[in-house]
Amino acid sequence: MRRDRINDFAADLVSRASLTPDDAGCQDAIATRLASLGFDIEPLRFGEVDNLWARRSHASPLLVFAGHTDVVPVGAKDTWRIPPFEGRIVDGMLHGRGAADMKGSLAAMIVAVESFLSRHPSHAGSIGFLITSDEEGPAVDGTAKVVDHLQDRNIDIDYCIVGEPTSLHRAGDTIKVGRRGSLTGAIRLLGKQGHIAYPHLALNPVPAAARLITMLDELVWDEGNEDFPPTSFQISNVHAGTGAGNVIPGQVEILCNFRFSPESQPEDLKRAVEARCHALGLKYGIEWTLFGMPFDTPPGPLRDATVHAIAEITGLETVCSTSGGTSDGRFIAPTGAQVIELGPVNETIHRVDECVSVDDLVILSKIHERILEIILA
Repeated sequence: MRRDRINDFAADLVSRASLTPDDAGCQDAIATRLASLGFDIEPLRFGEVDNLWARRSHASPLLVFAGHTDVVPVGAKDTWRIPPFEGRIVDGMLHGRGAADMKGSLAAMIVAVESFLSRHPSHAGSIGFLITSDEEGPAVDGTAKVVDHLQDRNIDIDYCIVGEPTSLHRAGDTIKVGRRGSLTGAIRLLGKQGHIAYPHLALNPVPAAARLITMLDELVWDEGNEDFPPTSFQISNVHAGTGAGNVIPGQVEILCNFRFSPESQPEDLKRAVEARCHALGLKYGIEWTLFGMPFDTPPGPLRDATVHAIAEITGLETVCSTSGGTSDGRFIAPTGAQVIELGPVNETIHRVDECVSVDDLVILSKIHERILEIILA
């Protein structure tokens, strides 16, 4: 029975304390399951990160399920109603760290493939799984490295379903058809430290920092477009001073982030910030980190199949969204693959008492199977 298979496998994965980058045996369990279905299994370890590439058949098109086995820390375990690594199911909810993000999704995907292959053993194309243990961390030696490895071998992904928790209230009510880009700037404004009673002998950079923050906060960076909201600029941290009450700080550090639409380019955003820093008349430095460019999957075979499958299985007209944070889809989309994200309700992710509805996992599994049928059967 589909529900029992999902329950058992998801609970097993959740019971493994796979804190980034420790996979804790999750990928071995997945590989064993996939090998029994005829997948070629290829563990790929880069640095301290375990990754798994598995593929069944070598025909085109290639449809890949992508996800991660690592989870974020649990915090104080005694604040959890149910211990975070027991994988216990209570009142139809699977409890534990990673239940929603995203071990439940992995179980739903694999059971979907099992069911699909039982009815379509000679399907068209091929099916792949790309799994990493470094999505919640630096994301350097995970999906990005696997994608580079596949590209070096001329393996092209045509369609990719990322199992991130995208739903808001019910499984399938929202999918991600793209993501905004992410650009972080660490700004340092330099003044001159001094005694607070002798300001004429010092140069306090804090007032200039306040003016800079106000200027940047009031700018309209772009208007977005039909698929993307306008670019957002946010300040996440401001730090100045030694903590003493009688010392004028010698520098201010400002950490900011852009979540930008395709209507803005990172170099233009950088220049706009740097121009306003220069106008302050202070020495400054900025360290920029680009975490990902925006991507968008327009209507086409994968997006259309997903929308159709959700409507058929759930009766819902899914919302195609580009909101939210980044995902590993940002490493896969630049290869030319059509990428969508589809997963369970995200209400409890990264929180104490994370949990997911088993009913939702069953629904997701049926949706995945229907997508496979539309594209590969």
